[in-house]
Amino acid sequence: QVQLVESGGGLVQAGGSLRLSCAASGRTLSLYAMGWFRQAPGKEREFVAAIRWTTNPYYSDSVKGRFTISRDNAKNTVYLQMNSLKPEDTAVYYCAAGDLARSYYYDSGRWDYWGQGTQVTVSS
Repeated sequence: QVQLVESGGGLVQAGGSLRLSCAASGRTLSLYAMGWFRQAPGKEREFVAAIRWTTNPYYSDSVKGRFTISRDNAKNTVYLQMNSLKPEDTAVYYCAAGDLARSYYYDSGRWDYWGQGTQVTVSS
């Protein structure tokens, strides 16, 4: 069993930055792929980024070049650095963990564990 707790959300102006953190407990984080999803009101949960080890991150086209995912296995923590934020990035951001292949990263149903979410609001 893995427990995930997100932090770092908040209100920021367009063009600003935020860094989200996801602290894991229960099992060794390094065993899992770690990902970030987001869900805006009235929309489905959408894939943002994922990383299997400490290299080879994978991003959705909507955040590529602006967001950076990283992980510190010694601290059992994964991060999402979000730069050049846009109003359309406003959503609840969720951390996820799973033992899945890269080809399934986009599918929220393939991930095994989820955090409770943290709100990110970008004002125009």
